[in-house]
Amino acid sequence: MNITIKDIATLAGVSYSTVSKALNGSPLVKEDTKRKIVEIAKEMGYEPNIAAQRLVSKNTKIIGLIWPTIERTVLATLVTKISDEIANTSYSMVLSVDPIQKAMDTFKKFQVDGIILFEENVNIDINPNSTPLIAYGVSRQRNYQYPIIDANHEQAMYEAVHYLYGLGHRNITYIGDISPIDPFQMEKYEGFKKAMDKFGLAGDEYIIDTRGLDWYNGYVAATKLLELNSLPTAIVGGSYDISGGIIRCLKENNVSIPEDISVISYDNIPQMANMEIPLNCIGVSVEALASEIVHSIINLVETENLETQYKKMTPTLIERSSCAYART
Repeated sequence: MNITIKDIATLAGVSYSTVSKALNGSPLVKEDTKRKIVEIAKEMGYEPNIAAQRLVSKNTKIIGLIWPTIERTVLATLVTKISDEIANTSYSMVLSVDPIQKAMDTFKKFQVDGIILFEENVNIDINPNSTPLIAYGVSRQRNYQYPIIDANHEQAMYEAVHYLYGLGHRNITYIGDISPIDPFQMEKYEGFKKAMDKFGLAGDEYIIDTRGLDWYNGYVAATKLLELNSLPTAIVGGSYDISGGIIRCLKENNVSIPEDISVISYDNIPQMANMEIPLNCIGVSVEALASEIVHSIINLVETENLETQYKKMTPTLIERSSCAYART
């Protein structure tokens, strides 16, 4: 049997309108009354009638998230963190893994209040229609008609080299995907090169293109590195998955981390602390990204305004066990 506001009002001894206001967090209801009503609603297993809410408020309190054909660990972790963050608000989340336009059409039918779009390396133009939309992972080089939130990839790679330089490393290799069709990978590459130039270190001979972003790409690239006559004292990995492959290859070939080679990686997710070697990393944490994305879309839904249209978040460096001072 469906529990209604009328049932809760009868048990709580208050009016229907008081129950409605209490369940929507209205300040017009005394806190003790509100707590009592919420507790009764939970005990009775009350589920709000979204269709009815829509008729009254014109809002569904639902945020749609579009996650098209992405299988990387970092982005899967970010989706989980976004879901957790939304759970702490009055909104709910619906996830779609359909192609972008199909997902947009579906969310329009459901009349979601706002949309979060993962648009990494998606080379199509998006028309957000009338639904508030925020995207994660869109190059500033492209034209866009909606707010963008992203991490500062170039700054992260620059700071990684700066950090290793401070540890005395002068022979530093970058292992990452250098793809001209992926602006974010190119930003990492450019950040690494700028830092190497800034500190007067070697150039392109210390760069290995993985031609992909997964674990196996990192493993193969590290194998190529070990075939060189002269090895670096430090490696900057282009992503969490790539760096996992690098570490496995080095360990299989009895290269000690960080005694023989230090490793620092782009990305900043909790899993990096539990790798074979707890990994030093630099990037915007998934928790910080999730918080910024969720509160920005809710602010856009409720106020139709954001202070900035394009926000690059500042990376944070986390020290663990994979980097050490260079041997002299």
